[in-house]
Amino acid sequence: MNHFKFKQIFLLLAISGTFFVSCTKTQKNEATEEAPIVANTEDLSKQDTIKITLNSNDKMQYDLSEIDVYEGQTVILTLHHKGTMPKAAMGHNFVLLTQGTEISTFANDAVKASDNGYIPTDKTNIIANTELIGGGETTEVTFNAPIKGTYDFLCSFPGHYSIMKGKFNVK
Repeated sequence: MNHFKFKQIFLLLAISGTFFVSCTKTQKNEATEEAPIVANTEDLSKQDTIKITLNSNDKMQYDLSEIDVYEGQTVILTLHHKGTMPKAAMGHNFVLLTQGTEISTFANDAVKASDNGYIPTDKTNIIANTELIGGGETTEVTFNAPIKGTYDFLCSFPGHYSIMKGKFNVK
C-alpha cells in the first residue's frame, strides 16, 4: 500500500472515531440533562400537599390516565385546556367521583346540567370538580384526597366521558 492511501485511510478512521466519540458524548449529555427528575413514592407520601397538572386538548384527551396521591393529602389539581376550541364546542372539566358511582349514569345526569357546566346539582357522587373551560383556559381545584382506594375521574361535557376518563389512586 502506498504512503498516500495509508494517510487517507488513517485520516478517515481518525475523523470517524472523533465523530463517534463526539456523538456518544452528546447523546449521553442530552440524556443526562433532559431526563426528568421523578420523585420516588416515599417522598410523595410525606408531602402534605401535592400539585398535579392535567392537560386536555381538542381531541378529547387528558394527558394522564392515572393519578396517584396519598390519603389525606391536600391535592391542588390544575386543569389546562391546550386546545383552541371554545367551551361551547369542546369544553373540558375534571370530575372526581365517589367510589361505586356508575360512570354512565353520572354522565347522563351531567348532560342535563348544561346551565351548571355539566355538573349535576346533586353532588353526592362528586368528591371534587373544576369548572368547565375552553381552549387556552386553565382552572384549579383544591381538595383533600379521600380514603385509600381507586376512584374514577372524567370530563362531564356531553360525550366526553367515554374517552376522557382515568383512575385516581389513593394509597
